[in-house]
Amino acid sequence: MNFIREPAVSGMFYSNNPKTLSRDIEQYLDEASVEPVRGDIIGIISPHAGYMYSGPVAAHGYKAIMNKVYDTVIIIAPSHKMYFEGVAIMSEGSYKTPFGNVPIDKDVAQRLLTMGGVIKQNIEAHRGEHSLEVQLPFLQFVLKDFQIIPLIMGNQALNVCEILSESLYKALMNEKRRFLVVGSTDLSHYYPYMEAIKLDGVIVHHIQNFDINNLIKDLEREKCEACGAGPMVTTMMVSKRLGATKSRVLKYANSGDISGDRSGVVGYVSSIFYRE
Repeated sequence: MNFIREPAVSGMFYSNNPKTLSRDIEQYLDEASVEPVRGDIIGIISPHAGYMYSGPVAAHGYKAIMNKVYDTVIIIAPSHKMYFEGVAIMSEGSYKTPFGNVPIDKDVAQRLLTMGGVIKQNIEAHRGEHSLEVQLPFLQFVLKDFQIIPLIMGNQALNVCEILSESLYKALMNEKRRFLVVGSTDLSHYYPYMEAIKLDGVIVHHIQNFDINNLIKDLEREKCEACGAGPMVTTMMVSKRLGATKSRVLKYANSGDISGDRSGVVGYVSSIFYRE
């Protein structure tokens, strides 16, 4: 199968002109201030709104991995368009962006499919979903040559996160190649500015402390919220299993910081998980 997944939000969430898109990403990266990381970055949490709003935040995580070498990037994203059980994978073909096609790592994808867990072949879930797509131009800009495993979570229940993280660990643990895990999420949606900062601060605190258990508890208690809570939690779980011992929140902001409208905002965070 040589299926090419066409862009769904090119020209809306980000420019469909390669030169303009390159200029935009370069500007976001230039303006992002990131302390050097001493160690191997295994996982990233990155937002997925239109670049005008979340691009400056996303740039922090991508600047941290700029010019590093990863053979395959596993991108875990939430479904906004349709509900389905488990996790949808596209196991062959490629994702297209204005920068060109990003090939899928079909060897690892097939291995995941044969495990009999929560991952199922489901191209339809990928067609119109933006949360995975918007990570790709940043990745193409900072990494150049890599393959992807595109995963979209239809059900973000804790048991799905646990099974998905175990499947990914088993598929990657004995590989000599370098892998990066990217969890795509935005935080609270449409609360007044200060209320959003308080809610999002709970997540930021738990990410900074690499505290998966208390993050899960506070999400369940509704002390915080994220549209990609499942991808976020799974990314932390997989990063820890693959040897990450440290975490760092690189940037938090919300849409009110960009638009000036603070009546109802969306929160964004960029963070990394790494092995010293």
